[in-house]
Amino acid sequence: MKMSLDSSVSFIFFTLIVLQFLPLTIQQATESCSSTLPLNDLTFNSSLLQCVEAWTAQNYILRYARTVENTWSFILSAPDSSVFIGIGFSTNGQMIGSSAVVGWLPPGGGGGQAKQYFLGGQSPGEVTPDQGDLVIVNGSLKIESVSSRLYMSFQLTAETPRQSILYAKGPAGFFPASPGFRLREHQSMTTTTINYNTSSQSVVKGSPHSKLRKTHGLMNMIGWGILIIIGAIVARHMKQWEPTWFYSHIAVQIIGFLLGLTGIICGLILENRTNASNVSTHKALGITILVMGGLQVLALLARPDKESKYRKYWNWYHHNIGRALIILAISNIFYGIHLAKAGSSWNAGYGSAVGVLALAATGLEVIKLMNK
Repeated sequence: MKMSLDSSVSFIFFTLIVLQFLPLTIQQATESCSSTLPLNDLTFNSSLLQCVEAWTAQNYILRYARTVENTWSFILSAPDSSVFIGIGFSTNGQMIGSSAVVGWLPPGGGGGQAKQYFLGGQSPGEVTPDQGDLVIVNGSLKIESVSSRLYMSFQLTAETPRQSILYAKGPAGFFPASPGFRLREHQSMTTTTINYNTSSQSVVKGSPHSKLRKTHGLMNMIGWGILIIIGAIVARHMKQWEPTWFYSHIAVQIIGFLLGLTGIICGLILENRTNASNVSTHKALGITILVMGGLQVLALLARPDKESKYRKYWNWYHHNIGRALIILAISNIFYGIHLAKAGSSWNAGYGSAVGVLALAATGLEVIKLMNK
């Protein structure tokens, strides 16, 4: 009984000690603008630094100041969670075309490294180390870990740094290595705009072209990827309702064509505004689908009478071009979702719509065979 009591007392005592140190551990990993900067070897006066809680969700803190004429000093701090951290400076709020400073400190010893990268595209091969248009003061770029946080400091020569700033958090456990120092795709990022005079910041809700990108995707998805399929199902399985099926087929296909045309126009505008370099295949497929859709519309004007000997050739052309169009449209929509990195929700949403239409078409096909 005494041993049990002693064990209970020891457990309670140990728990109290752990609870005492737990807030300290959490405090060390988190930070705010009111926290004291724990760096002692700075080459500039830290009292000049202004502070902004740059990325609240990831506890990124940015301190900056114009410490010398046309020289700006920056310190980005973030939790040390075995990832690289990055800050990019953009002319238009877009990642592509920006220049970034990326730093990392692998666990288990070894010094940290920080480099400038040019963000030439979304694929890792288009992100180039030791390139970019940031004029970094020699010897100012470094990264260190203090109290479970990373502190990346650097100085830029500029009259005023760009106000559109991007922050990124790398994938867990990955660190760029020589000789290429290639980056992998970040696990999360955000875009902000900052006023250097007032230390005020606003988060950009999506990219500047996010609405145009969504419109492009939705118009193509609904037009080519859903309505055109519905129109084909109506033409194949609703012919017992003459002539309602024919006018319904024409109406649905024309609406689908117009929505798809709108989506492709949005895509061409989007490509021009973003200077996207990885959409050539997606664009070629889209134009092919548009041409095929246009030929289907024109085919109505050349539709022979039922009694014509050419009707069977017209039917063969019209049906098979339509089938090919649907296959290309579905494939290109999924490919577009992949290129845009729109996420699993878009894949699941459109995949569910295609699945429902496929089940409906299969069921109607079975009924048609049973009634023969």
